[in-house]
Amino acid sequence: MMVGLGGDAKHPIYMSVTEIEHNAKDKTLEISCKIFTNDFETSLRQNYHGVVDLLQPKDKAAMNKLVNEYIQKHFSIKLEGKPVVMQFLGYEQQEEGIMSFFQVNNVVVVKKIEITDNILYDYKNEQMSIIHVIVNGNRKSTRLINPDEKAVFEF
Repeated sequence: MMVGLGGDAKHPIYMSVTEIEHNAKDKTLEISCKIFTNDFETSLRQNYHGVVDLLQPKDKAAMNKLVNEYIQKHFSIKLEGKPVVMQFLGYEQQEEGIMSFFQVNNVVVVKKIEITDNILYDYKNEQMSIIHVIVNGNRKSTRLINPDEKAVFEF
């Protein structure tokens, strides 16, 4: 039974889904992160105290900046024990979520990847993160539930 589906429909699950894939040919890590739009916008408003409209922004550059800043603050990667720089490529709406895209350059091989992910932990205590990492076609996944924010994958 779902409760709270009145005039302001609420969804019963609070989660983000992140996929990280090593592209050996291009020597990159390709990162996509999907977050429910309404939760993301609410959290951005709470954190940045401004007008937030990710779906029909009056200023797309300002929304890009907010999305990038928030995710970079709440999601990070270490490869072989060293922090890497994620390059923000943009975001788009996909169904009921916002999908943001990042890339890490000059990644020849992935043996150990450490992830810190507390996306929207500041918004909902029930927040969880699903993380998929794909290296050489080998897919590994985990689920982090607030307050757990660290995951390690070895290939």
